[in-house]
Amino acid sequence: MRPLIGIPTRTQVEGDLTRYAVLATYTRALDLAGGAPVSIPLNLAEETLRAIFERLDALLLQGGVDIHPREYGESVEPFCGEIDAARDATELRLARWALAESMPILGICRGIQTLNVAAGGTLYQDIAAQLNSPIRHPHIKGDPYDRLAHSIEIDAHSRLARMLGTTRIEVNSLHHQALKTIAPGLRVTARAPDGVVEAVEAEDARFVVGVQFHPEWMLDGEARMLNIFRAFVAASARGDASDLVLADSVL
Repeated sequence: MRPLIGIPTRTQVEGDLTRYAVLATYTRALDLAGGAPVSIPLNLAEETLRAIFERLDALLLQGGVDIHPREYGESVEPFCGEIDAARDATELRLARWALAESMPILGICRGIQTLNVAAGGTLYQDIAAQLNSPIRHPHIKGDPYDRLAHSIEIDAHSRLARMLGTTRIEVNSLHHQALKTIAPGLRVTARAPDGVVEAVEAEDARFVVGVQFHPEWMLDGEARMLNIFRAFVAASARGDASDLVLADSVL
């Protein structure tokens, strides 16, 4: 039986209508990897949300708008972007439940940021304003979402290196925020050439992985990216949070 993987939705408002949505790229990636994706609405009663959570095998945190800085003890700066408070509340609650109960977690783009904040870390509200990076990390309007923007260097002794089979790879980039203080229990496993954090994972044996790039957009051009979702689904299916490890490192 395919493991049930919950994806908290994003708010979309059109006039008087509010929708809760998940991009098809995520559901496609999980389907190809053998998972059964399920969308989780926002603004649910805690009891309702908990009932959904208890039926899940894993949690995927998708990309999207900025997390409210109050969630990590800061005020909103002028360079902070759009905020979805209802999404913050739902995702942070689910992520903290998942961390507490060792449920497998995969966070992508905003998802790595949500994971870090849920575990007690902080964020840069804008890379250009606060880091003076020579690399353009945000998406350039009109460019394809799978455009390779820069390389990342991956820790050889990491899940990400084992999943991708390499310690260096070119990735896309669609974000203007980044991890600042790394949360307790997480460790950095990849960085961009400017030092921006591109991946984290749990320090222990749990499958808790966050990536700042978007592997779901690169599946057709870089087949190795599907291995991230395959390992995530495999951990979810076994009912534990470890990944399939054939070697201790990639050299």
